[in-house]
Amino acid sequence: MSTPHKKHNPGFLALVNDAKSGVKQIGIDEYKALPREDHFLIDVREDHEWAAGHATGALHLSKGIIERDIETAIPDKSANLILYCGGGYRSALVAEALGKMGYANAISLDGGWSAWNDAGLPVTREANGLSTALKTQRRE
Repeated sequence: MSTPHKKHNPGFLALVNDAKSGVKQIGIDEYKALPREDHFLIDVREDHEWAAGHATGALHLSKGIIERDIETAIPDKSANLILYCGGGYRSALVAEALGKMGYANAISLDGGWSAWNDAGLPVTREANGLSTALKTQRRE
């Protein structure tokens, strides 16, 4: 299930484009080639987005709190952090902020949650407070 495309305002897009010009980004195919134990996958979306479904194995640190909580959750500033949001916009902003905090390998997943789903990667959904891991399958 992909998140519908949202119309973004020009000021937001300018901010995102500026951030994207200075941060590392990775596409979904490159992500799939990474060893799982080599990185932390971090969902920076809002709580309601996370509850509706998220990448299996991801850590949830929303854009609103990540700068406050990242040093406790992941104190190693050399760790590989793969950040995703709905489409790669908010994650680019977060990657930029974490870089300013000294995290040398904060990487934005281009395409975010939409790309994750389109690739048929494993998803966990909350059902009555219980997590259920699902392997999504792309239907042609």
